[in-house]
Amino acid sequence: MATITGPIDVSALRARLDRASAAAERAGVDALLISPGSDLRYLIGAGGDSFERLTCLALPVGGTPTLVVPKLEQPGYAGIPTDELGVEVVTWVDGEDPYALVKAALKGDRTAVADMMPALHTIKLGQAIGGAQSLAGPIIRELRMRKDAAEIDALRKAGAAIDRVHARMGEFLRVGRTEREVAKDIAEAIVEEGHTVADFVIVGSGPNGASPHHRDSDRVVQAGEVVVIDIGGPVAEGYNSDSTRTYVMGEPTYDDVRDTYAVLQAAQQAAVEAVKPGVTCEEIDAVAREVITDAGFGEYFVHRTGHGIGLDVHEEPYIVSGNSLPLEAGMAFSVEPGIYLPGRWGARIEDIVVATPDGVESFNNRPHDLVVL
Repeated sequence: MATITGPIDVSALRARLDRASAAAERAGVDALLISPGSDLRYLIGAGGDSFERLTCLALPVGGTPTLVVPKLEQPGYAGIPTDELGVEVVTWVDGEDPYALVKAALKGDRTAVADMMPALHTIKLGQAIGGAQSLAGPIIRELRMRKDAAEIDALRKAGAAIDRVHARMGEFLRVGRTEREVAKDIAEAIVEEGHTVADFVIVGSGPNGASPHHRDSDRVVQAGEVVVIDIGGPVAEGYNSDSTRTYVMGEPTYDDVRDTYAVLQAAQQAAVEAVKPGVTCEEIDAVAREVITDAGFGEYFVHRTGHGIGLDVHEEPYIVSGNSLPLEAGMAFSVEPGIYLPGRWGARIEDIVVATPDGVESFNNRPHDLVVL
């Protein structure tokens, strides 16, 4: 079933459809084929999931956008003002060929399909349409990674909501509780503080904090341990939060915690301060990595410095070595260096920021110090 995220701004969505069509033409394809997911949500305001029955927005260059949808799924799109958007809706029932309906909506056979479209549909569309197929991601991401004012407001709202959860961490994170118990309470607080759902909760205590994508476990939090808390989720508009803070349960067990954490804090601050239009994504990564490497911890920083964020938690632009993309105003992403000492402890500091015309704005404003609970 489709899901509608937030109020529908017809003029904004119509402009997105027009820009997507123009971008497709520049890329040398005749049409974009978009399945349910964040790309469809970006273009018409309704997300949802793909199933064995095809739902597909056919967006032909210079033609009428057509939403091909199973009749039984049509009620989920009833809140979309398709007439005002200039989108034709074509329904089908079991026994009919939806791939032929998509082909009928096109003017050519060079198509770009949504990156996350199931192979079940990608292959059958290719067989029905013929011609060359490519990925739509490189076309759509050129639009999505430059946030407009409404999107920035939604990300700002999400950042403030997740900050309120971190501000309450003393309620949840206590010695003697399991990571899973802590995570359950945090997930409830994420919703209480303004998100529609808790998309992820990482509670990494002690040696588990040295695993960047550890979720939670039955491990009991001990006195003196460092604990990494990485949390986030979407607000009503569909845009996501993602923020990490590192806590310590009283006086640290390891003597190197405070000095090592100070290195991480300096790296994160330097990377945020380096953000401005014209600086490349890889240069931001290099700023954080240089501070950590110069202090002797380079081998323990095992991931990129950041990722874009919006309707997806991870999207373009990626703040990583090898990405020479210059930042532009409206590009929003995380800045989240980490230091992970296997078998001992780990730490990460993460803020979501946006490049502004003359610098940077952070959507997360909780203190960056090592928080003692």
